[in-house]
Amino acid sequence: MPKQKTHSSTKKRFWLTGSGKVNRSHSGKNHKAETKNRKRKRRLRQGALVASTQESTVKSMMPYKK
Repeated sequence: MPKQKTHSSTKKRFWLTGSGKVNRSHSGKNHKAETKNRKRKRRLRQGALVASTQESTVKSMMPYKK
């Protein structure tokens, strides 16, 4: 059985924490920044955890697993 290939967009968009959870970036910070207030843009910079229901799906597409 051949190895499963890494999903290219998944390795760019997600990363693992030290405990093995999956992090993601927030959306909505790439354009129209002048209409968003400073507090909102600052919150969008922070990462967020992937929902537990989607975590196994994302991990199966990543190149490494913990």
